[in-house]
Amino acid sequence: MTRICLCLTGKTIASDLELLNKYRDYIDVAELRVDHLNADERFYIRRFPELAGLPVILTIRRKIDGGLFELSESSRVTLLSQGLAYAKPDKRCNFAYVDLEEDINIPSLEEVARAFDTRIIRSFHNLKSTDPNIISRIRAMSHVGDEILKAAVTPTCLDDVTKVFSAAKELKDCEKIIISMGDMGVCTRILANKIGSYLTYTAPRNELNFPGPAQGQLDPKELSEVFRFKKIDDKTAIYGITGYPLQATASPQFFNSVFARTNRNAVYLRFPADSIRSFIQLADELNMFGASVTIPHKETLLDYLTTTSDEVKNVGACNTIVRSKNGWSGYNADTTGFSSSLLNFIGKNSFKGMRVTMIGAGGAARAVAAELFRLKAKVIILNRNINRAEELAQKYKFEFNTISDDGIKRMNKYSDIIIQTTSVGMEPNIENDPLLQYRFTGKEIVMDIIYKPAKTHFLNRAAAAGCRIINGYDMFMRQAKMQYYYFTGENYPEDDNKAKTPE
Repeated sequence: MTRICLCLTGKTIASDLELLNKYRDYIDVAELRVDHLNADERFYIRRFPELAGLPVILTIRRKIDGGLFELSESSRVTLLSQGLAYAKPDKRCNFAYVDLEEDINIPSLEEVARAFDTRIIRSFHNLKSTDPNIISRIRAMSHVGDEILKAAVTPTCLDDVTKVFSAAKELKDCEKIIISMGDMGVCTRILANKIGSYLTYTAPRNELNFPGPAQGQLDPKELSEVFRFKKIDDKTAIYGITGYPLQATASPQFFNSVFARTNRNAVYLRFPADSIRSFIQLADELNMFGASVTIPHKETLLDYLTTTSDEVKNVGACNTIVRSKNGWSGYNADTTGFSSSLLNFIGKNSFKGMRVTMIGAGGAARAVAAELFRLKAKVIILNRNINRAEELAQKYKFEFNTISDDGIKRMNKYSDIIIQTTSVGMEPNIENDPLLQYRFTGKEIVMDIIYKPAKTHFLNRAAAAGCRIINGYDMFMRQAKMQYYYFTGENYPEDDNKAKTPE
């Protein structure tokens, strides 16, 4: 079973202990990052394991390896020696592990560690890329056979993450810690049990006097409670969401919550993907069961599907895939997720007689346009790229224009409802507004399919003018419930425990 390790990067021993005690229920191991301690605090590291009361890794990370230690190498070796010296008969009072880089060759230090049953983690850190020969490099860096081999590499694309998962399979015969760093590599930390990693590193979030987690590290409470890390095993079904940059999504919280509530052995992760080809390759490597697909991959995904639903064929975009015996099957839950949400909001069962402006012409817009057409709306599509707007509009004989003074002027005839379907205004770029030139009259019904933030700059302007507004959260919930059905073949279990057929 993979251990959860909390990285302690406080400036004082006392602050590290305070944080360790706060997260003690969620972790198995702590890593004392001596390089983060104030200079005068480093004299007292020897007593830390006894005060901690759980296994501790002694780490003094050099700056070239991503740490803060800038003094001479002899000073670092002296500190390491002081941390390991004066061992006590009770092993719990000594450091359980010491992290030594692959280029460190100090037999006397290693002998002391082994004499006192302190295990050596032999590590290398590639802060720029992922080594093409990662398997041979990991095998070659072992000095003695009892070492735990650690590789922390940086992906430049999702293919690099797939390479790490593949390497982990090849290295199943050795004790290892293998990590793909950064946002793309979060999945390697959550699935550490799946790849046989000896431990996974976590860091506290939003703690006073502590730096935030290194990019890609999760808070230990989040890892344990949201992703149920300790329950992930060889039989755990993997689901996820892919898109790029994929910084604002509630899907992991939604699906992992319902998986826990239904005692389903499954986990749902984020997979930021620079290309849909890379994601499909990773999904095959992990034998993923299904995935949600968002901007910008909803259309390019079609080339990788074996079968598609009628909605996907009609819309020309897909937001849900499920593995089948013959390949990937594609569905689109955006369509009725959108229409049922907006119709419920306005209290109607169709858009007949209503004139609508739709902003955007991407994958989400295709689903919205299909439903507006099916439910009898009159529509103009505005998009920065006129060719994209024209292509989508011609399918349904809608009007179209660019987001320009002329397009804004044309909106006067299509202003019963305004629907924003692009990613403009999504976290973290919350100040952006896709239609800044437009002045709301207060009579429009305005929908933005973004839900993080709950009110975009676009929606705030509409609300300030007196418009009725709705964000995309209810749409998200409706389509997520449909996706749960596609993924599992079971109706979403409502909170009142009464099952409902997906809308």
